[in-house]
Amino acid sequence: MRVGGLASGMDTDSIVKDMMKIQKMPLDKLMQQKTFTEWQQEATRDTNLSMTNLRTSASNLRLQSSFNSYSATSPTPNSFTVATTANAMSGSYQVQITSVASAAKLNSANSVTNSAGTAAKSTDQIGVAGRITIGDISIDVASTDTFADVAKNLQDKTAASVPALRASFDNTTSRFFIATKGMGADQNFTLEFKNADGTAASTELANKIMNNSGATSATATGAADGEIMFDNIKIEGLKTNQTTVNGVTVSLLQAGTEVTINVQSNPEKPLAMIKDFVDKYNETIENLQKQLVEKRYPDFQPLSDEQKKDMTEKEIELWEDKARSGLLRNDPVLKSAMQDLRRAFMDSVTGLAEGNINHLSQIGINTGSYTEGGKLFIDEKKLSEALTNKPDEVMALFTTRDAAGNGVGARVYDTLNNIVKNLSEKAGSSSSSVDNSTLSKKIKQMNDEISRWQDRLTRVEDRYWKQFTAMEKALSQMNSQSAWMQQNLFGGA
Repeated sequence: MRVGGLASGMDTDSIVKDMMKIQKMPLDKLMQQKTFTEWQQEATRDTNLSMTNLRTSASNLRLQSSFNSYSATSPTPNSFTVATTANAMSGSYQVQITSVASAAKLNSANSVTNSAGTAAKSTDQIGVAGRITIGDISIDVASTDTFADVAKNLQDKTAASVPALRASFDNTTSRFFIATKGMGADQNFTLEFKNADGTAASTELANKIMNNSGATSATATGAADGEIMFDNIKIEGLKTNQTTVNGVTVSLLQAGTEVTINVQSNPEKPLAMIKDFVDKYNETIENLQKQLVEKRYPDFQPLSDEQKKDMTEKEIELWEDKARSGLLRNDPVLKSAMQDLRRAFMDSVTGLAEGNINHLSQIGINTGSYTEGGKLFIDEKKLSEALTNKPDEVMALFTTRDAAGNGVGARVYDTLNNIVKNLSEKAGSSSSSVDNSTLSKKIKQMNDEISRWQDRLTRVEDRYWKQFTAMEKALSQMNSQSAWMQQNLFGGA
């Protein structure tokens, strides 16, 4: 029980609060340190997000397909279309589609009927037992199987064979539609219909599947290889309708006459990609540089809730602007990141052919002064000329990755990957359920210490109140004794 200054007349509550303010000073300082650490963690995570986004943008710099600076169009797009790869070469080429690759197909010759003699539906039972063979594969048919079951079994049992089939039963036409999944002349197949024991042909089962005038077998047709002529070179035996010749990808649509396609250098795509990345990189580097040199104001510490009560919103805002300044000033992880990125961009690329482009400065990309944090600056004319005249060398400069050395794009991506990893180890991620980062561990330790301080302060405050309560009780007893003595010894006078 807490007793106020009833006997002493003192404002005990205020006295205890004032005494506790002194006792709480170490806790208040610890709370400020925790808040500052949380701000640091938040700022580091924001920076990590920027680096992650930059890494995504840098991913294209290491891919050869991103540096495909050639373009071509087909003069007969109804016959074929063309696209260029990074290995294309400028020039004119004669192209003719002789034939397109196709799958084998087999459909019921006529509508099939159910046991009632009416047009069958997929859910009707076939009503006939038997066996279908396709080469070495056998598919048993039970009389209780539905037409849909038969189609499914045809597809499932041939899934791992050549040819693999697609089969379905169509309710609109009451027919089976069967086709091979693959294309090419080797896809043709024959269905044979037999009795359940497989010893004799079954006209009855054949009529339920193909309904082809009593025939007990049916052969698919239409399978063919694709074939093209490319600069008088025959390319045959194609099992798909796409092939790549000399860096030009031809997609076959239908046979046609011979035409000329022109492959020419087109540096606009890789130029735009490089410029876009450099813009994002410079923006990120500028923000990092600002954070590394941002001034710290040690006299402006995070405000406690009690301090905020006596301030206006504007005063709180201005104070916290100062308190949050310099959160990442001279941060060692970020300083190392800046240095690593500069090296990744500006070191020469090893392992390239002698005399080939091996440095960004040779294609018009340079860094500014050190005070700008290593921003990149592009001589667009020089870069465009390099992409036009030496596209293969520019591609190798960025995308090389072998034992002799990595290209600029590969190095930058790997460097950003390491930066993201290091920042995650320092500050963790708000989306992760498990966070063992350095700052998270530090905050946890502070929370544990804060909890211990709060328990200690509770005990100190209780002790103060016990002491004041004891004093009040003693004063009360003294007052009672004094009044008794006055009453009895001096007659109340």
